[in-house]
Amino acid sequence: MVFVAALLFGHGASVLTKPEHSVTDMIGKYWSQLTSPGTESSSTRRGSVDSWDERDNNSRFCSLDTVVEHEEQQLLQQDVTRQIERCLTQAKVSSLHCQVLLLPRRLTMRIGQDVVRSSADEPCGLRGASIAVYVEFKDGLKSVGSIIPDPSVIPTFELSVIFKADKDDSWPPLKNIFDTNKVLKLRAEYRLVKRKLYSSASPVIHDFS
Repeated sequence: MVFVAALLFGHGASVLTKPEHSVTDMIGKYWSQLTSPGTESSSTRRGSVDSWDERDNNSRFCSLDTVVEHEEQQLLQQDVTRQIERCLTQAKVSSLHCQVLLLPRRLTMRIGQDVVRSSADEPCGLRGASIAVYVEFKDGLKSVGSIIPDPSVIPTFELSVIFKADKDDSWPPLKNIFDTNKVLKLRAEYRLVKRKLYSSASPVIHDFS
């Protein structure tokens, strides 16, 4: 009863001196006025507010989806970058036969970004990739490892990451510490070769510098 009295009082009607049955009559008149033609009903007002809230919520959800997608891409890039670096580290002795491996600054980070970009148009994204890592020498390619981003997904395409060894494999400041042939320097240039599996399409080759 307190809520009804306050509600009616807010529309200019006094209920303090009216008996209970009069209040009931006034409530009826009040609702009759609200629902009469030319008068906007409370449900209509509520509907307009709900519609605005829905649009606002959808906008927020879209923004949230964009943020989540961006963070996921960042995590994928960081993970593939670490795995490429791990391949190079493990291959120093076994495949590259060097004690010191020199890379341009941020090279593996750049490659990680390009690997993620080249996977964006695939059905499963980077999770559907099979990645092979090579170093190109004068006499050909040497495999330094492979990466399967998500072992639970059957690969739909293959990416070959090809580093390029510097023509001068030595680095003068290290000559006095290591044998010349124990130091390997990689160039800033690299190549990505994308080949779709289960498809007759020709491989796509991208050279980066």
